[in-house]
Amino acid sequence: MTNQDDREIRRKAQKIVQTAGRDQLGRFAPDFARYNDDILFGEVWSRNDKLSLKERSIITVSSLISQGITDSSLKYHLLTAKVNGVTKEEMAEIITQLGFYAGWPKAWAAFTLAKEVYGAD
Repeated sequence: MTNQDDREIRRKAQKIVQTAGRDQLGRFAPDFARYNDDILFGEVWSRNDKLSLKERSIITVSSLISQGITDSSLKYHLLTAKVNGVTKEEMAEIITQLGFYAGWPKAWAAFTLAKEVYGAD
């Protein structure tokens, strides 16, 4: 497959449809919900001609771990990374490297969630 073929596949990728913002915050913070669903996921995550979904997942997971965010949002993005093709071995390597740059306790906490998502084997 050539780079041209790869770009064409990315261009044809389906637009991301997200409703979590509206589902969870719609009445309380409707503007934020719209930004989340329509702009972040509907526009930014859908620009597959710039970065693949796998690359976006790696960036997002790395950002969350670096910030010490190990709640349901990290678990959601770990699941998304798995769906987007990030293997267990790749995720283990990503988190290991982050341990040195973002902090060992942050990596340790992230591994706990990653084991739930990818399995302990």
